[in-house]
Amino acid sequence: MGRKNRTRQRAQPNRDGRPEGKRNRDDAGWGAGYSEIIKENKLFEHYYTELKIVPEGEFEEFMEAMREPLPATIRITGYKSHAKEILHTLKEKYFKEVQDLEVDGQKIEAPQPLSWYPDELAWHTNLSRKILRKSPLLEKFHQFLVSETESGNISRQEAVSMIPPLLMKIEPQHKILDMCAAPGSKTAQLIEMLHSDMDIPFPEGFVIANDVDNKRCYLLVHQAKRLNSPCIMVVNHDASSIPRLHFDQDGKKDILFYDRILCDVPCSGDGTMRKNIDVWKKWTTSNSIHLHGLQIRIAVRGVEQLAVGGRMVYSTCSLNPIEDEAVIAALLEKSEGALELADASADLPGLKYMPGITSWKVMTKEGQWFSDWSEVPTSRHTQIRPTMFPPTDPEKLANMKLERCMRILPHHQNTGGFFVAVLVKKAPMPWNRRHPKLQMGESLADVPPADGSSADAPVEAVEVSSARCVSGPPPPKKMKLFGFKEDPFVFLTEDDPIFPPIQAFYDLSPDFPKLNVLTRTREGKKRNLYMVSKELRNVLLNNSERMKVINTGVKVWSRNNDGEQFGCAFRLAQEGIYTLCPYIRARIINISVEDVKVLLTQENPFLSKLGDDAHTQAKKLEMGSIVLRYLPDPQDLDAPQCPIDLCGWRGKTSIRAFVSRNECLHYLRMVGVEVFRDKQGKRNDGSTETEEESTEDAEGLSQEADLLEQEGEETEQNANGTEPVSSTCDGPTS
Repeated sequence: MGRKNRTRQRAQPNRDGRPEGKRNRDDAGWGAGYSEIIKENKLFEHYYTELKIVPEGEFEEFMEAMREPLPATIRITGYKSHAKEILHTLKEKYFKEVQDLEVDGQKIEAPQPLSWYPDELAWHTNLSRKILRKSPLLEKFHQFLVSETESGNISRQEAVSMIPPLLMKIEPQHKILDMCAAPGSKTAQLIEMLHSDMDIPFPEGFVIANDVDNKRCYLLVHQAKRLNSPCIMVVNHDASSIPRLHFDQDGKKDILFYDRILCDVPCSGDGTMRKNIDVWKKWTTSNSIHLHGLQIRIAVRGVEQLAVGGRMVYSTCSLNPIEDEAVIAALLEKSEGALELADASADLPGLKYMPGITSWKVMTKEGQWFSDWSEVPTSRHTQIRPTMFPPTDPEKLANMKLERCMRILPHHQNTGGFFVAVLVKKAPMPWNRRHPKLQMGESLADVPPADGSSADAPVEAVEVSSARCVSGPPPPKKMKLFGFKEDPFVFLTEDDPIFPPIQAFYDLSPDFPKLNVLTRTREGKKRNLYMVSKELRNVLLNNSERMKVINTGVKVWSRNNDGEQFGCAFRLAQEGIYTLCPYIRARIINISVEDVKVLLTQENPFLSKLGDDAHTQAKKLEMGSIVLRYLPDPQDLDAPQCPIDLCGWRGKTSIRAFVSRNECLHYLRMVGVEVFRDKQGKRNDGSTETEEESTEDAEGLSQEADLLEQEGEETEQNANGTEPVSSTCDGPTS
């Protein structure tokens, strides 16, 4: 659940309630905690006993669950066609191997699917991180999880964190905003849902993932890049004032409204005590009081940018009603009927939750209680605000239907604590029902009536004369961009000289969207070519001065100067192979399961090592970049039942796959090759590798394990534009 969006004006605690920079490795990732911290906080117990958020007679059970380590949970990437194969491998091999084992006196229970997650794509187990990493009996399982996580096929994600994206009801055409997205587990789910139909390389929808923390945006990039989607853009803004974006629609400039918004706000994180043990000693009600205003501002900005008819999911990993129901009630009251709480009770069958509460009190860190705003002394008015209390009008309170909110308690299904509410927008927000304020030199015709157009207080229509403002705000200050300076995003034109040799070499189909190709340099040779969807291109071109883009696009070609002598200077990139393949009509070799094994276990096999069919196809091709394609045989149920596309290189007498190390391991497992490294880093899959490569791979696995330790995604690597690490699949051959 990680840290979240923070304002620059005031230092806020982490997303999980810890001060910036504090991390305990024993508590990250696969369960476990630090024993020196006593899991007691009398103020916490007193507060939640008084608020009665836990059913009568269950409070002791609730507290016992809070003191237990959080179970490890994994989610299989749902949009990839390989999901069923991974699930089959997990169930038939790894889960069977670990169940009933006893490690350090602890019996390993058989992993179980989360009952409310669709298609058995999410599982939990009682394995702790320490046991998983240190036990030789679990080493194979651990390596499987690490490499599949890095390949984007599995995500290490807390169970309750998976809930908000499921409640958003994503469809491929939806425009989605993730307001406080880092480190990116939920963002990954949103991307997966956009790509639910793998036959569509460019869904109409997209995800814009935002975070205020520049460094954490790169964690977000790393997480999103594993999914190789052309439909994701990572931006860096304060969520409470994220700019409105423009886009071209039917030849006119319009304001972008989102069909779905995820508003997973920064919070005190007391629902994460099972994972973040230091919350026990640092918990106080003042955390919630300080965050309440920021949470409302972010949520208000979210509903402003939501399209009428759209859904916004508001969530926190806090159990405190000041951060939960109070924020929802404030939103509903401000909306004057434009918003309503949706009933999501039937959306996730099997999920146990408590309905939202309608009565609560506010307590100071000194233990003083207030039941109503009228009781708060003037001296505390700057800290305690009226929106922190439930509405006093019984009819208004009843109409809000706060019981439709959902609070997940740890002892009900052995999870963390969580709060989620689904809001549906029925009409424009009341302060956005007229034209927004106009900028100098901008006519009313330039800016259509909009809700979501201004983050300020209610605005009135502005008189205009001769297409200029008579009154209005001064010109906006130039947006300050903090953090690292990004390379530009430069779209190629249809007549760019790069295209003819690429078009001829790969025989691209006439409908290949050349305008969606971009590069990251304005001058000199273009090193890599990326692709984005048509809709993201629209957003990028219309908002270059309005937003700070950290990363977008999936790499589809990389420059290879040796390739020029063969007719094309650009080789295919594995990251974008599934995006490109629908348009490629040449340079394709159909391969068998045995060919896959040869290509991924032998360093540089001769063409003759391939099966007769693949060998015949390869001999007909000139040297250069190729697609190695496996198509499933429905009659051979022992073979993978999903297509596999690999980038490769056809040399003079040899051939090789051009795949990152972890993807090599992934595909080898799919074709039934046991892949395992011993403590010396030696692989047992029959491949040949040098001592240097073996050491590099062993170190790589150790480094990648840190991703799982830190919720599967937190790494300090700047993932923007980095090259994949390859094992036996490292470069073109002669």
